[in-house]
Amino acid sequence: MSKRYGQAWCGIDAGKAHHWAAVVDETGGTLWSKKIDNDETAILTALGEILDLADEVRWAVDISGTASALLLALLAAHGQQAVYVPGRTVNRMAGAYRGEAKTDARDAYVIAETARHRHDLAVLEVPAQMAADLTLLTAHRSDLVADRVRMINRLRDVPSAVFPALERAFDYSSHKGALVLLTGFQTARTIRRRGLTRMTAWLANRGVRGADAVAATALEASQAQYTSLQGEDVAAQIVAELAAQVLSLDDRLKRVDRQIRETFRTHPQAEIIESLPGMGPILGAEFVVAAGDLSTYADAGHLASAAGLVPVPRDSGRRIGNLHRPKRYSRRLRRVFYLSAQTSIIREGPNRDFYLKKRGEGLKHVQAVIALARRRASVLWALLRDNRAFTPLAPARR
Repeated sequence: MSKRYGQAWCGIDAGKAHHWAAVVDETGGTLWSKKIDNDETAILTALGEILDLADEVRWAVDISGTASALLLALLAAHGQQAVYVPGRTVNRMAGAYRGEAKTDARDAYVIAETARHRHDLAVLEVPAQMAADLTLLTAHRSDLVADRVRMINRLRDVPSAVFPALERAFDYSSHKGALVLLTGFQTARTIRRRGLTRMTAWLANRGVRGADAVAATALEASQAQYTSLQGEDVAAQIVAELAAQVLSLDDRLKRVDRQIRETFRTHPQAEIIESLPGMGPILGAEFVVAAGDLSTYADAGHLASAAGLVPVPRDSGRRIGNLHRPKRYSRRLRRVFYLSAQTSIIREGPNRDFYLKKRGEGLKHVQAVIALARRRASVLWALLRDNRAFTPLAPARR
């Protein structure tokens, strides 16, 4: 009969196709180390073998995304809880152990050893249904936005080679009418042949607002070029396809945004989050996904620190007060606070007043927005703690 230990630590180097798990005892000795396929049967088999090694097993993984979703769900179903060891930490901890090899088995061992020595690692929770839905929807939206940016850049590049005047005439990233125009007319010759009246009617039949202005701008651009360039016909086909794809992406983004908005507003504190100026349903959903369980933040400072809005000191000897931007923080959470702060200064109110105050103190635009984002992190944390909506005036003390 094999020896059963009182406590053991299991480090898992997670991957899409398979994981590697390593179990260590209280002395750092390896008790178990194997490759595990990323499917339910293999994970459950390994889980049973590992739990038989010790009375208590502490788990640690290096990925908290989709690659480890099944693994974390099965651990939670069996009453096990895992902590998160960031990849940067694993990389640095690896230098403290003998050898320079980089293998999955060694990474899993380092993860287990890190969990054995450190007790301040964040606990990974299996998200609720709403949080899981928002995670998938916001990630899908980010992919669609990235695809749209790529297509818009390509759409600007191709016409500049054959019809630069039309490329300069419109901002295709925000002008739907210009995109509709490109699905039917891409060259100066075809625009002049169509004429102002017929082109206006063509655009109006396709629901373009200000069809007469769009047609007039396109016709004016066509008057600036009478020379046909090589490759014009092929470029016209490419431009028409790209414009149609961007319009299709816009429709998909509208559907995803509507789904995100409907899902986010089922959150019990959605109304409170949206009450903060500049925080709409899309950024609110991003906040819910990035922040996770708000009970893990002991105070507003912890939330601001997680968003990278609190400078960290780098003092040495007589050099004190040397503050720098942190390196370990949630980029997604920082983006939520920064974008919402930047949006909030558009309108009159306490957010704009604070921003102008910081600009008056000599801060640059980005510095003033970050200072406002730090203040807003404290306000949002207090609102969620007190379960009340934002008001321009501070509530009376009780």
